Amino acid sequence: MDEEMRPLDGLLVLDFSTLLPGPLATLLLAEAGAEVVKIERPGVGDEMRRYKPSWGPEGDSVNFALLNRGKKSITLDLKDPDQRGKLDPLIARADILVEQFRPGVMARLGLDYDTLSKVNPRLIYCSITGYGQDGPKRDIAGHDLNYIGDAGLLSLSMGPSDRPVIPPALVADVAGGAYPAVINILLALQQRERTSRGCYLDVAMAENVFPFMFWALGKAFVAGEVPGNGDDRLTGGSPRYRLYPTADGRVVAAAPLEQKFWENFCDVIGLESELRDDSRDPAATIARVAELIAAETSATWAQRFAGRDCCCSIVATFAEALNDPQFRSRGLFGHPLAGRDGKTIPALPVPIAPFFRGEPAIPIPAPALGAHNEEYF
Repeated sequence: MDEEMRPLDGLLVLDFSTLLPGPLATLLLAEAGAEVVKIERPGVGDEMRRYKPSWGPEGDSVNFALLNRGKKSITLDLKDPDQRGKLDPLIARADILVEQFRPGVMARLGLDYDTLSKVNPRLIYCSITGYGQDGPKRDIAGHDLNYIGDAGLLSLSMGPSDRPVIPPALVADVAGGAYPAVINILLALQQRERTSRGCYLDVAMAENVFPFMFWALGKAFVAGEVPGNGDDRLTGGSPRYRLYPTADGRVVAAAPLEQKFWENFCDVIGLESELRDDSRDPAATIARVAELIAAETSATWAQRFAGRDCCCSIVATFAEALNDPQFRSRGLFGHPLAGRDGKTIPALPVPIAPFFRGEPAIPIPAPALGAHNEEYF
C-alpha cells in the first residue's frame, strides 16, 4: 500500500504525552498514516529521551526512538501565554489530541477539551491517566505496577510472599492505556463521520485492566469466591496450566487445558493413570508432573512434545524469541527505524496489519527535539 493510501492519511494528531502509554498510542496512529506532532518542553523534551540505553553518536534513547518513529517534534513552553498561542493554528485544524497529564493540568493551561472544542468542534480529545478524570484516586501519582496492583491483578499470581514476582509486561500502560486510547479514537473518528463533531475520551489505565481477569470476575460475581495468589486454574492452581522446570534449568510452559490436550500430555510424560483425573487431588498431580518433567532436559521434552498436539513448549529466552523462524517469516521485524547517524535497527512491532503501515523498506527516524519548529511556526 502506498503511503498516501494509509487509513489515517491526512489526519493531524497533537501529542502532549510522554513516556509510554500516550506515545505508543500515537505511534500506532502514525504507523497507520496520521501526521503526529509531539509538543515538547524546550531543552528537555519527553522524559523518555533520557532513558538508557543510548543509540548513536548523539546519545539518543533507543526507547524514545522505538516509541516515536515517524513523528514530528516542536518545542513550546506551555506556561508562557505567548508561546502557547503558537498552537492556535494547529489546534484549529487538528483531528486528534492526546494528553497524559494529571487531571486539571490542561485546564490550567487553557488547553482543556471544553476550551478547545469551542475553537474546533471536530476535535477528538483523548486523556490517558491512571485512574480517570474523577473519583477519589484521580490525583494520585502512579505507574503500571500501582495500577495493576490496585486492580487486583497482581494479587492473583505474584509468587511467594517473601519473593513476590514483578510482571515483565507493562500491562496497564500498554493494554490499559495505549490500546484503549487507539480503539476509542478510531470509534470517535467513525462517529464524527456521522455527527461532524468530536468528543472527549477519558481513558483510565487501572480500570482497563479488569478485562484480563474476566474469569476472576465471574467467580466473584456469581459464586462469591475471590481467587487467591496462584490458586486458580489459570494462575497455577491446576496441573493443566503451569510452568514446570526441566533437568537443565529451562522451563516447560504446559497449557493442556482441554481434555484432549491433557490426555496427549499425560501420554507424552508417562503420568500414571490414577493421577490423570486431576480433579481428585490437584496437588498430587502437580507434584508428580513436576517430578517427571524435572527428570529430563528441555531438549528431550521439546523432541517428545513435537507433533503431539498437547499445548506444551519450552519457554524461550528473549534472544531465542528474536530469532524465532515463526516471527521472522512473518516479517515482524521488517520495518526499519533510522538513527540520526544513518544506521538502522528494527522498528517496534505493532499490532497493525502490514498493508496499513506503508512501505517496510523505508528507514524512518524518530524526531530530534524541536526538529520541526520552523515547519509549524
